[in-house]
Amino acid sequence: MKIGLVCPYSLGTPGGVQNHVRDLAEALLAEGHEVSVLAPLEEGATPPPYVVSAGHPVGVPYNGSIARLTFGPRTAARVRAWLADGAFDVVHVHEPTTPSASILALWSGDGPFVATFHTWQVRSRAMSAAAGLLRPALEKLDARIAVSENARSMMVQHIGGEAIVIPNGLYVDRFAAGRIRPGWQGTDGTISFLGRIDEPRKGLAILLAAVPRLLAERPGLRVLVAGAGNFDEARRSLPAACWKAVKFLGPIDDQAKADMLTGSDLYIAPHLGGESFGIVLLEAMASGAPVVASDLAAFRQVLGNGRLGELVEPGSVSALSERILALLDDQPAREKLRLAGLTAVRRYDWSELVSELTTIYDLVTRDRR
Repeated sequence: MKIGLVCPYSLGTPGGVQNHVRDLAEALLAEGHEVSVLAPLEEGATPPPYVVSAGHPVGVPYNGSIARLTFGPRTAARVRAWLADGAFDVVHVHEPTTPSASILALWSGDGPFVATFHTWQVRSRAMSAAAGLLRPALEKLDARIAVSENARSMMVQHIGGEAIVIPNGLYVDRFAAGRIRPGWQGTDGTISFLGRIDEPRKGLAILLAAVPRLLAERPGLRVLVAGAGNFDEARRSLPAACWKAVKFLGPIDDQAKADMLTGSDLYIAPHLGGESFGIVLLEAMASGAPVVASDLAAFRQVLGNGRLGELVEPGSVSALSERILALLDDQPAREKLRLAGLTAVRRYDWSELVSELTTIYDLVTRDRR
C-alpha cells in the first residue's frame, strides 16, 4: 500500500506528534508498505529518505508551547505536488485543525483521508471559532482517530463526529535496552525529568523547587534534566549549593534518553496541564523507571489511576517532595511499580498498534473502491 503521512510540526523539533509520525513511518516501512512523510523542515536539515519538506517552519505560540509550522502559497504548492507525485492509496494527516501542512492536504486532495487528533485542552476558543471554516475540509475525512479519550472528547466538542481511540506508540525494546551510565548516577539515588526546559507547563520549576528539600534528606541524590532550552536560567533558580546535584543534559537522542531512564530510580513528570496523552511516561515504564506524575486526566489514564505509577497534586512542591522521598525509601514499592509498568507498556508497542492502523487504512480504501 502507498501511504502518505502528513505532520504539521517541524520534524527538527522534538515533540510527541513528530515522534509519533516518525515511528509510525518506520513501522509501516518495516511491514513492506511504501511511505512518504510530508512535514516542515528547517533549512539544512538532513531528514530520512522517506521525508519530503513542506517548507521552512516558523514558531507560533500554541497550547502553552511554541509550534513550528509552515503555511502559505508556497507550502500549498508543495502539498499539491506531493499529493500528485505520491498517488497514495491513503493519506494520514495528523492534527488536521492546525494551520499547517495537514489542513492544506485536506483542502488540496481527494483522499482517502485518515486523521489523528492529538491535542487536548479544556476549551479552545480558537478551534471553536475556526470550526465553520474547517468543517468542509474535515468532511473529507474517511476515518478519525484520537490518541486518547481526552483528545477524542475535544474533537467531538469542537468539531463533532466520532473517532476511534488508538494511543501513541513506542518501540518498547529500544527503551528496555538502555544502559546505565555510571557518571549519571547518584549515591543516594537518581531521578530524572525530560521536557522542554523553558516551557512552563512541563513543570520543571516545580521539580527544581523541590530539590533543596530532597537534598536535605538525600545529599547524594542526582537529578538529571534533559530537554532543549536555556538551562543556565533554570540553574540560577536553584540555590548554589544544589548546582552540583542537578545535571542538565540538554537535548538528547533516543539512546541517551533510554540510558537516562534505565538508570533512574524514579522518573518525575511534574506537568501542570495541556497534556493529551503522556508518551514520556510510557518511555519511562519501558525502561523500568517507576513514575511519579502530576494527577492530570491524561496521565491518570496512562498510569491506570495510580496502579502503574504514583500521582501527585499538580503544582504542589510539598506533595511532590514527599512522594519522591517516600518512594526512594521504599524499594519494594518501586519494584512493584517497575514490574507493573513493564507489563502494561507492551500494549503500546508499535508491533501492536500498526496493525490497528493498517486495518483502518484497508477499510477506508475498500469503502472508496
